[in-house]
Amino acid sequence: MTKYFKIITLGCKVNQYESAFIEESLVNKGCQKARQDKKADLVIINGCIVTATASYQSRQAVRRAIRENPQAIIAVVGCYGQVFPDELSKINGVDLIVGNKGKSALPELLLNAIHHNPPLILVKDFETSEHFEQIPVKRFSKRTRAFLKIQDGCQSFCTYCIVPMARGPLRSLEPDKVIKIVKELEKNHYKEVVLTGIHLGKYGSDLNGMNLTQLLVQIGKNTRGLRVRLSSLEPTEIKTELIGLMSSNNWLCRHFHISLQSGDDSVLKRMNRRYTARMFIKLIDDIYRLVPEVSIGVDVLAGFPGED
Repeated sequence: MTKYFKIITLGCKVNQYESAFIEESLVNKGCQKARQDKKADLVIINGCIVTATASYQSRQAVRRAIRENPQAIIAVVGCYGQVFPDELSKINGVDLIVGNKGKSALPELLLNAIHHNPPLILVKDFETSEHFEQIPVKRFSKRTRAFLKIQDGCQSFCTYCIVPMARGPLRSLEPDKVIKIVKELEKNHYKEVVLTGIHLGKYGSDLNGMNLTQLLVQIGKNTRGLRVRLSSLEPTEIKTELIGLMSSNNWLCRHFHISLQSGDDSVLKRMNRRYTARMFIKLIDDIYRLVPEVSIGVDVLAGFPGED
């Protein structure tokens, strides 16, 4: 008997990529994605806790899924489950809570899940050092762009951010594996690939002699006409070499999404952000001077404690 499933994804592009992996894996195992107006046998909520609002929206999504699919197995996976499994276990109707380790085994786990009350909690703590877990995705339903997760983890410990606890230490996908996947995506007729990670600018910090710019150079040499777009970067990690590479290569999308967070130096210091407003202004001036017609997006936090 065919099992029908729904996936509800909240949060970042990494979550979107991991949900795409779950969807593709379940389809390959004979399941079908349920229509929005139909009930499902299995509902997966890939939650987010990057802000209080995101946490609230994740809980709302869980409760809505339970109401709309009363007979379904309800599984909550990802960052919310990793950090606050006990909080989720108090929601009546949740059957399974899974963290951010062992993602490759998740589809089989979901396929064999049964009702549990209280829910079954499968969450493991991160080690000091972790290997990057590759979870390949060949198709992205209803998307013209492909996503590729090449990095995971964060060790910046900004004072407002819970992500290091949710995602663990820095780790990167080896360059040869990145190149292989990118070439496969190009072969599958994708015209643009978005490189994503939890702390993308730290790509290669766990690999000897490798960084994001060097990886991009290798991608450029091994593809033909494929556009590459970068997801969010920290201002301290956008170096002259990366700006120059973007300026001189049309295949690298002229787009930066940069985390500013605040324009006040005292607030930045309390946030544990390692730059000043003046440094950020200089970076923007350099990008605009060197990269014609560049598009720049910026993240800003409002209401940080002590902010005027």
